[in-house]
Amino acid sequence: MSEWPILSTIIFLPLVGALLVLVIRGDDDIARRNIFNVALWTTSVTFVLSLFVWFNFDSANPGFQMVERVDWLGAGISYQMGVDGISMLFVILTTFLMPLCILASKRTVKHQFKAYMVAFLVMETLMIGVFCSLDLVLFYLFFEGGLIPMFLIIGIWGGPRRVYASFKFFLYTLLGSVLMLLAIMAMYWYSGTVVPCDPAAGGIAATCSTTDIVKLMDVQFPAGMQTWLWIGFFASFAVKMPMWPVHTWLPDAHVEAPTAGSVILAAILLKMGGYGFLRFSLPMFPLASADFAPFIFTLSVVAIIYTSIVALMQKDMKKLIAYSSVAHMGFVTMGMFAMTTQGVQGSIFLMLSHGLISGALFLCVGVVYDRMHTREIAAYGGLVNRMPLYAAAFMLFTMANVGLPGTMGFVGEFLTLIGTYQVNTWAAFLATTGIILSAAYALWLYRRVVFGKLEKGSLKDILDLSPREQLILGPLVVLTLLFGFYPAPILDVTAASVDQLVANYQAALSAAGKLAVAAP
Repeated sequence: MSEWPILSTIIFLPLVGALLVLVIRGDDDIARRNIFNVALWTTSVTFVLSLFVWFNFDSANPGFQMVERVDWLGAGISYQMGVDGISMLFVILTTFLMPLCILASKRTVKHQFKAYMVAFLVMETLMIGVFCSLDLVLFYLFFEGGLIPMFLIIGIWGGPRRVYASFKFFLYTLLGSVLMLLAIMAMYWYSGTVVPCDPAAGGIAATCSTTDIVKLMDVQFPAGMQTWLWIGFFASFAVKMPMWPVHTWLPDAHVEAPTAGSVILAAILLKMGGYGFLRFSLPMFPLASADFAPFIFTLSVVAIIYTSIVALMQKDMKKLIAYSSVAHMGFVTMGMFAMTTQGVQGSIFLMLSHGLISGALFLCVGVVYDRMHTREIAAYGGLVNRMPLYAAAFMLFTMANVGLPGTMGFVGEFLTLIGTYQVNTWAAFLATTGIILSAAYALWLYRRVVFGKLEKGSLKDILDLSPREQLILGPLVVLTLLFGFYPAPILDVTAASVDQLVANYQAALSAAGKLAVAAP
């Protein structure tokens, strides 16, 4: 494992696939089939390699593993990759969903098929790079680079208002990231006063500036500086998740994006914000995180209740699910900043479960949209009479989205509420009302679309799930139930890293005399 750069292989293999796609000439059916096969095989092999990393991952080790480092950039900046218990599963989630997205796009993308597949393959490289980067500059490049292919996917292959939605998505996320860049520069300059130089890397002075994430985790930034750094990172991660009230770009982006674009947006890109909080804000700025925890609880509760009510008023299926995503991310941020073991474990589990469940829901919307070319809830009704398999799958994912026990959605929400209750009873109590509201809008959607009489003439000839669609939704059904009844494979991977994160956080607060902030 130490001799084979497995992480770099996983990161850049999709980029190789994109290059292969580019050299395929022609735009006929044969060229289209070859492009699809290259994209599918590339993403499938990438997924298999990521499973190899998971099987060789030592869950008892809280540190970074499979570390690859090349000190050729100079000035304290290096190419460094690694995974720990927090990032490992996000890599798996990314590589698992990409082949499904390629399959879902086979018949739905009618123009510029080659460019579409290239955009998805490039985006996979950038997304995996975010979760594996152990250098701040490298992280920022991957983090911001992901905006470009998603901007193109929405803007070229999206709906009627695709240009507006793509620019709104791009400008919102870019503006927040500018503040994060300033914070990274400040951390780099400050590290030059406290971080010892590495002689092996050619260090001569007593201290050297660095963007090494592992080294920066050991730096104790002054309390006042932590506040400003925390705000800089928060500006980027809050928009990316997105948190209320900077969430308004998400419904527009989801409605206009093609089906596979919505899947990746909800399942992966939103999770980069939560991952950023766990990787930077909480371990590097613990004092500021403790000070801002009540602020985060407030935003989270408002997001859970407000966006759930807004979801009840939607007429578009995609927009309803988009607002549902904002509400679920409220549970995630609430559990994280509770900074209890259950809260953090629950937030990670909820991000993973939401990735699978929301992705599945967007795929379900795509199934009927491909047949009827509308996402208006009023255009449907009685689908169970013609599409029993679809009705069963849609029901499972709807119940999982609500958090029904026995599904993957229940475990994460339950743990985040338990973890938050230990710290802030009112936040946990108010957030629980969001579960009731989620049941209201989810069941309302399901009843209007699936149940009732099949009265609309346009629906009487609608076909049930095709073999390709069953192949796409089947693995998601299995995993939603499997991890609902048996969440141990996920919780075991994250346990050691989460325990270390919480312990270091509590130690930092204790040393600063602020432990009472994180106590009941």
